Amino acid sequence: MTTEEYLEGQILLIDKPLQWSSFQAVNKLKYLLINKVGLPKKFKIGHAGTLDPLASGLLLICTGKFTKRIAELQGQAKEYTGTFYIGATTPSYDLETEIDATFPTAHIDEALIHETVKQFLGEIDQKPPIFSAIKKDGKRLYEHARAGEEVEIASRKTTIHEFEITRIALPEIDFRVVCSKGTYIRSLAFDFGKAMNSGSHLTALRRTKIGDFDVKNAIDVTLFEESIISK
Repeated sequence: MTTEEYLEGQILLIDKPLQWSSFQAVNKLKYLLINKVGLPKKFKIGHAGTLDPLASGLLLICTGKFTKRIAELQGQAKEYTGTFYIGATTPSYDLETEIDATFPTAHIDEALIHETVKQFLGEIDQKPPIFSAIKKDGKRLYEHARAGEEVEIASRKTTIHEFEITRIALPEIDFRVVCSKGTYIRSLAFDFGKAMNSGSHLTALRRTKIGDFDVKNAIDVTLFEESIISK
């Protein structure tokens, strides 16, 4: 792809690896496009929807004039697959923090799991995790959390279009979810456990689709780098 094509606008489908932040992925591509392709240092680049470091999968990175499409792309439905760990919670609702409480699971069977799924289909009220980047009183929620400060978090409306259980091997449950913009799968994990009179946290997450874009067509950052260098 030429410099002009990147500047005119591209949507790059990147398969973000675990432990990378979305910001790191954008910075890596920016470095490569400046130093290996010859784009000007101030060319526009950005991603259309943050993916946590503990999640892998589809990240849409827009270049040049297509950065104007970021808001439109962020608004599209997203599909995720992952794993809930039933019987324990963590403050971050995932593996970023240690388990802080354990709960009974003897009463949980396949029937209860599938019945509980129905409670989360359609429009739901959801509270974002305290370990999230949403701002409250001028600080991000995770900054309040790390400082040990208690803050009131308002719930927000979100929509779960599809929610499918794909494997049950307690304490693990695998799932596939299609949801609207702004949905926190970590919060879904927490609320799902609570709805079964137990606890739950997220132990694996992968974003597989954004609108019509599929992670099957995405490229790993390393392979993207190699494809540029080999040209």
